[in-house]
Amino acid sequence: MEERKAEVDNKNVEELTDLQKEKIEKLIEEEEGVTRKVGGIWNWVITILAISMSIFSIFTTIRPVTTQIVRGIHVAFLLALSFLYYPMSKKYKNRVTAFDVVLSCLGVLCILYMLIDFEEFIYRAVTPEKWDRIFGVLFILLVLEATRRSSGWIMPLTCLIFLVYAYIGPLLPSPWTHRGYDVDRIIGHMFMTLEGIFGVPIDVSSTIIIMFCIFGAFLSVSGAGKFYVDIAFTAMGNKPTAAGRSVVATSYFLAMASGSGVANTVAIGSVAYPMLKKAGYDKDNAGGFLAAGGMGAITTPPVMGAAAFLIAEFLRMSYVDVILLAIIPAALYYWGLLLMVEFDAKKFGLKAVQYEKKQTVSQLIKAYGFHFFPLIAIVVFLVRGFTPNISVLAAVLTCFLGSFIRKETRFTLSKTIVALREGSITVLNVAAICASAGIIVGTVSLTGLGLKLSSIIIGYAGGSVIITAIFAGVILWVIGLAVPITATYIIAAVIVAPALTKLGVPEYAAHMFIFYYALLSEVSPPTALSPFAAAAITGGDPYKTTMMAWKYAITAFLLPFIFVVLPSGRALLLHWEGISMAEGIVTIITAFLGIGLLASGCSGWLLKKSNTLERLITIIGALSFVYPSQWGDVIGIVSLIVVILMQRMRKSD
Repeated sequence: MEERKAEVDNKNVEELTDLQKEKIEKLIEEEEGVTRKVGGIWNWVITILAISMSIFSIFTTIRPVTTQIVRGIHVAFLLALSFLYYPMSKKYKNRVTAFDVVLSCLGVLCILYMLIDFEEFIYRAVTPEKWDRIFGVLFILLVLEATRRSSGWIMPLTCLIFLVYAYIGPLLPSPWTHRGYDVDRIIGHMFMTLEGIFGVPIDVSSTIIIMFCIFGAFLSVSGAGKFYVDIAFTAMGNKPTAAGRSVVATSYFLAMASGSGVANTVAIGSVAYPMLKKAGYDKDNAGGFLAAGGMGAITTPPVMGAAAFLIAEFLRMSYVDVILLAIIPAALYYWGLLLMVEFDAKKFGLKAVQYEKKQTVSQLIKAYGFHFFPLIAIVVFLVRGFTPNISVLAAVLTCFLGSFIRKETRFTLSKTIVALREGSITVLNVAAICASAGIIVGTVSLTGLGLKLSSIIIGYAGGSVIITAIFAGVILWVIGLAVPITATYIIAAVIVAPALTKLGVPEYAAHMFIFYYALLSEVSPPTALSPFAAAAITGGDPYKTTMMAWKYAITAFLLPFIFVVLPSGRALLLHWEGISMAEGIVTIITAFLGIGLLASGCSGWLLKKSNTLERLITIIGALSFVYPSQWGDVIGIVSLIVVILMQRMRKSD
């Protein structure tokens, strides 16, 4: 998923230089923790634990197990693996220390303590005993240390601030004050109930996210990723726009398989950047375009980022409903990208690039078309009403069985071991974030902080929905500067979403708003992993590349305001409250027109290169089209006509 980007398969970066690989690895290590490179017995121990974690997840998907036990064993595997796989510091990246082994064993011991006397244990949450307190404190510290190793200091420090807030409530000034909770109550809430560390985030991680990680690992090992890249580049021909179109198509296919922004950016960039460079893209524009294409991974059904699964759990809706919410925004996002490719081809005077085609599209599909079967399977099972984890298990089995169609793709024992191992290794980062985020969610539920913050936000906004949405966007941007997307979404879900819902915004719209604005962390420094990874590939300036990524990804930041502020705008989420079906369809069509004009305004090209005034009119028209009203449509049409007439009457520069 989007949080586990460090594992970039060598076959996806085979065309990168050693220096580029080193830059990407260093960048990811700074954001997501250093990983160990060990062999011998410790490699076997990590492999056995990881395979066991994957097998346990598959087993609990097939045969239901008590919720608390599933979450507990998931966290036990998480802690056992994290301390062996992530070193305490770079100094120890090539060896496992005795201290790591002790921490790993203590993590398992904490869970064993919880499970051995489980029936009595859960009833002592309000009045924990001596050993409950000891294991509770130890467990919280282990979770924070695992998160620090895999994600850096910011998330653990944030959790500690929330824990302190829960303790010192009576000492705080209004409106932050609350009754305050002693250490016993805090430990009981965080360690012994389903409201803290074992709450909703770790529930989603233990049932859905890990299964999608296993699915992604099986697709990767089967060679599906290479097939998606080959068919996209082969299908786009040799026109000046072919390189850009190939990036859009490839990012969409890989997005459905991985849900990881930076992994897609690197996988696509290693193949596409030489073509983009030959076509005429400069380093910063090419990098921004690659990053924006990679970011689409987190918004694209059927496999979206981890936050999408959390939306389903927080709102108690099916994952199919979340997919329906995301379909039109995802289509608009890729529509905007595709049109920018067309305008860029004119603006930069791009050249046609020959792509070496070893096979035609029909030959590729005939030989390797079975790689589409897992994606079809997951959609079919979801639509038929199966749970996400059952659906993805069906997709994993389809991938496994389909691989036997060709000798070179079939799953041997060694390939199966690699896939099962990588599925669990990939989930460690996001699982650690989910576990520590449970501390934040638990503090909010214990102290009522969410309602306090929502009242404060609404107060500063004067009760205005649009100003509240702007404040929410800024808060999400600030949070996203420090923590990854999943953590940003979880924090915002409990402290920002209530402010929007208090003002009458439906819960689904509020959560989709914070989902999209949590994506800012993907393209915003210092956690702008996708643009920085793209810059490492292109050799461009990381911050200029980030600004270009903002240009290409602007659709993702405009649409949320439409469906939050305007009831008719919720047609973009396929909800028709208060409007007719016809009005909703018109809203969707005009949104596509608006995004088209926005792409023109951002690129600076319509029929020819646009001057400043023409770009301004184009952007005004774009915003008017996207705004769902008759007057907005009129202004949009008039703006489009005016710019066309101005460009036809103006001599070429």
